[in-house]
Amino acid sequence: MKLQVTQENLSKALNTVARVANTRNTLPILANVLLQTADNRLSISATNLDIAITHRIGSKIEKTGSITVPARLMQDFVASLPEGVLKLELTDNKLHITTDQYRSAINGIAADDFPVMPAITAGSTWKAAAGDLKKSLSQVVFAASSDDARPVLTGVYFHASGGEVMAVATDSYRLAERKLAKNKASVSFLVPASAANDLLRIISDTDKEVVVTHDDQQVLFQVGDITLVARLIEGNYPDYRKLIPNKFGTVAKLSRGDFLNIAKVSALFAREAAGSITIKVDGKKVSINAIASQLGENTAAADAEVKGSGEVTLNSRYLIDALNAFSGNLVEFCFNGKLEPCIIRSGDDSKYLHLIMPLRS
Repeated sequence: MKLQVTQENLSKALNTVARVANTRNTLPILANVLLQTADNRLSISATNLDIAITHRIGSKIEKTGSITVPARLMQDFVASLPEGVLKLELTDNKLHITTDQYRSAINGIAADDFPVMPAITAGSTWKAAAGDLKKSLSQVVFAASSDDARPVLTGVYFHASGGEVMAVATDSYRLAERKLAKNKASVSFLVPASAANDLLRIISDTDKEVVVTHDDQQVLFQVGDITLVARLIEGNYPDYRKLIPNKFGTVAKLSRGDFLNIAKVSALFAREAAGSITIKVDGKKVSINAIASQLGENTAAADAEVKGSGEVTLNSRYLIDALNAFSGNLVEFCFNGKLEPCIIRSGDDSKYLHLIMPLRS
């Protein structure tokens, strides 16, 4: 292998893929990145056996070949080099990297032993606007569970409903749902939250489209010159739609910023009570009360358009996380009783809703 590549492109590609490489795995080669030439381009890949990311960059190839080298060392070393053209040459499993001022050799492992995710041969393919997919993932992935006791709750569930693809995540205490794209094809798969976060990192503001291909075992996201392949989580996702009420006895429409501010202030006093806050909707206000036996208590209120009245006790962190996920100026806070699910939906955007289960007060 012998080629030339710019420091900027190689560093960007290494930053994209190297985080997937796992130094704690029992297979030493999984701590490496795979460099290989293909179609007059340099392909940089890393995998942890559950997720694989490949970034292809332009290069001037004189001789084809492949090698794996330590991901962390390669990433840090290339990032430290000055901008300009790098010369890469492979001899006897050593990757020689030279510039006008630097000469280095990195010991590698033959690429033959590098695990490759199997190709998706009979899957379903659909497309989504890159901006919509990025926003959807950012609005739901944080609601996924981090508890491996119920694996199906540790991912983001993509499914088609009414001709639209939905992205959903829940940890059984809260749930986030976002409408993503129009699609008549059958869609139903469960992506690990770690893969969803990697995909969020990969999609840039300049990307236009993401091509999604999936079968029963894997999903592939193609974003420009980058591909991410992830093993799907097995199991049946709970029928969450049954949790979402169709009608509400209490609805308050108010400024998202005002609601967020009073929630944050009240959360300061709710630390002793494991984040428990009581939200009261009455008259033309939404008020939040929090009591800390050692510190004192706090009541904060915001003006709102109100239908009905009532109060409910929630976890302040869940409420703050939900309000931070919305992008519009107005939100609607809806509930029926002290023990029934609370729904937060946008006053400006009907595509996103957030559900929070109340605490017993």
